[in-house]
Amino acid sequence: TLIWSLVVHLLRVMMETIPPLKDSRLLIKDLRFERVKVRIYQLKTSNKNLRRGILYFHGGVGRFGSIRAYERKCRYFCRKTNSVVVSVGYRLAPEHPYPAQFEDCLTATIHFLRTAQDHGVDPSRIVICGDSSGGTLTAAVAQALVNRRDLPKLRAQILIYPFLQCVDLNLPSYQQNKGVPILLKERTLVLGLKYINMDLGITEEIFKGCHVSEDRRLKYQKWVSPDYIPHEFKTRGYKPSPTCLPSKEFCEMAEYLFDPVFAPLLAEDSVIAQLPETFILTCEFDVLRDDGLLYKKRLEDHGIKVTWCHLQEGFHGTVFVALFGRVLGFRSGAKGLQKIVNFLRLM
Repeated sequence: TLIWSLVVHLLRVMMETIPPLKDSRLLIKDLRFERVKVRIYQLKTSNKNLRRGILYFHGGVGRFGSIRAYERKCRYFCRKTNSVVVSVGYRLAPEHPYPAQFEDCLTATIHFLRTAQDHGVDPSRIVICGDSSGGTLTAAVAQALVNRRDLPKLRAQILIYPFLQCVDLNLPSYQQNKGVPILLKERTLVLGLKYINMDLGITEEIFKGCHVSEDRRLKYQKWVSPDYIPHEFKTRGYKPSPTCLPSKEFCEMAEYLFDPVFAPLLAEDSVIAQLPETFILTCEFDVLRDDGLLYKKRLEDHGIKVTWCHLQEGFHGTVFVALFGRVLGFRSGAKGLQKIVNFLRLM
């Protein structure tokens, strides 16, 4: 436990990085949306019309990341799209156990939808956005709001290489990219289990699929299956996995893994059918690639408009590091950022 605490601390320090220099073009202020810390970015130029609003949920598996770590990205979106950007500083685990992270993101979103005009934002043009586990939070918040008739509808959601399911960790992307940094196959599951306070002793059974009961398998196979991954994504090597007999003990222990807040791909059809227009970014060299592909299919099957950006040379985290100068500025990440900006400008 002590070693893991030190690892958490070290990763948090690394993600903070060197903050960017002051930008005289931007007005930046720290506020609270109810109990939730936020930082708001907007251009100083006078604007008589109401602007677009963007809520950003950072990645970090609910344990790392911060407003400061994502300062560059939020400034970039503000400058390039002339939007009011709200970076959400949700509480982190393990100090604040799951689902505090989701609750904070939902609270901040509802507050912003209700008070948008106070911040110079058109309430009908609010987009939520997040990368990695922030993409998970984005998907979960969008789902939580579909039946809220007392609030303006979200204009769109942007999911950047999101984690969306824990039913099948042997999809083609998990097999092909199991050893690709930064998100190794085993690390993905360990961080996910740590996030929701689950016993790490069942990792092997989850990799085999023994945690999925027969009833769940029948229900989820129409949403989570390698059969729905296009053939071109299987050419780098993929072998269908043998079906593992479910274990009642492990199925009961794994109950949290099927909660749509943790695994939004498993939401009911009635929820998926009401989601807003969506942008999904996937990377070829990322274990989570197929989560994005499967969610894209589910949304499109329900008539939801999806803009898909696939980075052929991309890896998990490529968009995060794209703004750190020439040393880390990978071309694929810059391409992904530009595609997101293009999408936002249409909202």
